[in-house]
Amino acid sequence: MKSLRGKTALVTGAGSGLGKDIALLLAREGAAVGVADIHLPAARDVVSIIHASGGEALAVSMDVSDEHETEAGTASLVSRFGSIDILVSNAGIQIVSPVHDYTLTDWRKMMAIHLDGAFLTTRTALKHMYAQQTGGCIIYIGSVHSHEASPLKSAYVTAKHGLLGLAKVVALEGAAHQVRAHVVCPGFVETPLVKKQIPEQALELGLSEEAVVKSVLLAGTVDGQFTASSDIAQTVLFLTTFPSAALTGQSITVSHGWGMR
Repeated sequence: MKSLRGKTALVTGAGSGLGKDIALLLAREGAAVGVADIHLPAARDVVSIIHASGGEALAVSMDVSDEHETEAGTASLVSRFGSIDILVSNAGIQIVSPVHDYTLTDWRKMMAIHLDGAFLTTRTALKHMYAQQTGGCIIYIGSVHSHEASPLKSAYVTAKHGLLGLAKVVALEGAAHQVRAHVVCPGFVETPLVKKQIPEQALELGLSEEAVVKSVLLAGTVDGQFTASSDIAQTVLFLTTFPSAALTGQSITVSHGWGMR
């Protein structure tokens, strides 16, 4: 496996949840990390943790749905560390509602953050990666919902399915430039995003929050367990350090078996 020392990674939505754990692990493995988040104070807190452990990091204020902010934020990272070798497109939100009640405003917000954000950060990262001529790796944080559907999540499921197509095209186009692309598809992880939707689904479905966890979120697992954030971070690390294009354009599901049947 290749070392991450001397590499630079940009992780979006890295102020909390999965993005934070991914950023911390990549930093521990030697990468300089751009901690990108729409909430700059949260990004700075993560950078402080990395600096305290002897790593290198830069807080980047970034609304991933904004073309100027994605380009300016990526450029600031490259200016600071000299390159961008890894992009982890992780930023996301969740809005749950049945299709017949889903507002166009909420739908567009979901598409803007999940799909526009993935496209905009990919486009600017590729321009730098291609110019560097040293290859790179782009990881999209998808979901088990990249492959399957769930009630109340029409926009989320649509967006996460879309990441599969984007990753495959990036893998095809990037191959000539030694750029690989993958989608990591977590099961349910106890992030703020997931915790927020438990009471929302309980209200919509007429269930207790405990029943939502057991009968909705974790019913499809083999052991009734949430996926650990550290498991997702380790999967990202594995893919970013894989030594060749023998592994590219793939989706990797990390879910305690959720979705395998």
